[in-house]
Amino acid sequence: MVELGISTFGETTPLEKTGQAVSHAERIRNLVEEIELADQVGLDVYAIGEHHREDFAVSAPEIVLAAGAVNTKHIRLSSAVTVLSSIDPVRVYQQYATIDALSNGRAEIMAGRGSFIESFPLFGYDLKDYEDLFDEKLEMLLAIKNNIHLNWQGQHTQSVENRPVYPRAVQEDFPIKIATGGSPESTQKIAALGLPIVYAIIGGNPRYFKGLVDMYRKIGRLKGHDEAKMTVGAHSWGWIAEDKEQAEKDYFYPTKQLVDAISKDRPFWKELTYDAYLKNIGDDGAMFVGDPDAVADKMIRVIEELGLDSFMLHLPVGSMPHEDTLKAIRLYGEKVAPRVRAYFAAKGK
Repeated sequence: MVELGISTFGETTPLEKTGQAVSHAERIRNLVEEIELADQVGLDVYAIGEHHREDFAVSAPEIVLAAGAVNTKHIRLSSAVTVLSSIDPVRVYQQYATIDALSNGRAEIMAGRGSFIESFPLFGYDLKDYEDLFDEKLEMLLAIKNNIHLNWQGQHTQSVENRPVYPRAVQEDFPIKIATGGSPESTQKIAALGLPIVYAIIGGNPRYFKGLVDMYRKIGRLKGHDEAKMTVGAHSWGWIAEDKEQAEKDYFYPTKQLVDAISKDRPFWKELTYDAYLKNIGDDGAMFVGDPDAVADKMIRVIEELGLDSFMLHLPVGSMPHEDTLKAIRLYGEKVAPRVRAYFAAKGK
């Protein structure tokens, strides 16, 4: 069955009605309530990303996920992503094993290189080691997952001689997924390791990723990996309201706030125009915005075209009033998800 969920970065951009951003503290508290509601309405996963900048509230997703674990019963709890290159893999495993204990086996790690690079100077890492840091720390994390006692000779990490790593995860085969923005090289590396992959589809036509998904699966088969464990997921920006036109109108302002802020730091990003926005929310765009029927239809189409095993709606991107976000989560769980699940259940996916 297709796994459906939510991803978020805990955005704290100015609200359209007030021109003021909510505090980091308030946004973090709101996130816990949103996780609990997502569980209540039957969504499968809630994933929180790590950032170290003013317009995102969450620098320690594992703490928020731990809080969300306590009063939930079914929803899986994931990072999206853990910036593995700038954190100790021993601590990553310990933190998520702790969430796994609190949730009784519902935690997972989604690791990434980090498209936002603020954590590197903050924790004393050199960007020239960007690729090597990730590759070495991923290998170390996998070694910790597979062995209670860690024997490790590090170059960018510490060396460890036969030391145990506790607590251990509740899940025997603890899930570690790798996120990527769509680089063919990243896809090849992840496929060669036989690890689950998650694509960030946040621009252009989602059909572009079909070639990457096919390549990922082909490499996995050639390497002899268990295809059942090589799942493919995606996350895309989106918003749901009862009225399609209202959803499209309301979502532009917060999306522009975030895109314009990021464009100041990234020369390959441009400030968001309304025409570009309309293209992105259109049939061939990467954003999923509208009423429940419109969002469900587009979700079904993209999941089917790409052969996805899971899909996360990044909801919202940029700040929306908390009460509106709760309404969107409820619509997703009660109207969108059942329709998507029914479609694929009928097809035997």
